[in-house]
Amino acid sequence: MSAVSILDGGTGRQLKRIGAPFRQPEWSALALIEAPQFVSQVHADFVAAGAEVITTNSYALVPFHLGAERHARDAAALATLSGRLAREVADGAPFPVQVGGSLPPVCGSYRPDLFELAAAKPLLEVLVQALRPFVDHWQGETLSAIAEAELLREVVGNDGKPVWISYTLADDGAPSDTPRLRSGETVEAGVLAAVRLGAAAVLFNCSQPEVMGAAVDVAMATLAKAGANLRIGVYANAFPPMRADAAANENLCDIRADLDPAGYLGWAQDWVKRGASIVGGCCGIGPEHIAELRQALR
Repeated sequence: MSAVSILDGGTGRQLKRIGAPFRQPEWSALALIEAPQFVSQVHADFVAAGAEVITTNSYALVPFHLGAERHARDAAALATLSGRLAREVADGAPFPVQVGGSLPPVCGSYRPDLFELAAAKPLLEVLVQALRPFVDHWQGETLSAIAEAELLREVVGNDGKPVWISYTLADDGAPSDTPRLRSGETVEAGVLAAVRLGAAAVLFNCSQPEVMGAAVDVAMATLAKAGANLRIGVYANAFPPMRADAAANENLCDIRADLDPAGYLGWAQDWVKRGASIVGGCCGIGPEHIAELRQALR
């Protein structure tokens, strides 16, 4: 890989964009259920744009999207399929591509208040067991609280695969010099937790670009003080600010017009200058954005 690793972008919005089956409540899981060839196409489109890491389409394989009955019946098979599809595209790529096993906040995105350890653990175990044969690293995504990261570390265990912990940040107010997770915990505390949990990388995702730079600064300072060598990554979304009581993927959010490929690149270049070495996109960031990142950051 290059000094700056290029991630893929947002799978759900890209599925909708290319005409895949896409509706509530299944969201990005619907393509796995009805037309998995679209999932392969999205992975291939991001690789063609230059992504060196693609994430499995497993984020929506939770009861919130599938319903409790279908989740109990089908989640393991769908997660296996998501891992296999990503692995096939990565193995066929013209340059080395890693597969990140997407592990979501299974009790609800953006809602640390809904997290329940006893309920979350078996849901995560289904995903980990199904994805393990296919992934190069684990990618805990959109984690709102340190407790979610701690559970993820417990469930993946010590299987030799690196763990990436990616937090989502509070972004419903003015950017602050003291960035916080959506739980209210500080980014410093989140980074120290990632160090304690043996993560290989700490990232920030699914928040507005405006709050990411301060988080990178805090992460750099915290890691330096701790004498730790984790990589830092950012993959922002293209959404307006999200309310504290919002739920990810509950509604189809608007996409900001100012975050076209050139506009998003400007933010990404700033993150790299501050110390990020993993950069990609989340919801609303497509292959054209990733191509712009690849062109400029390589």
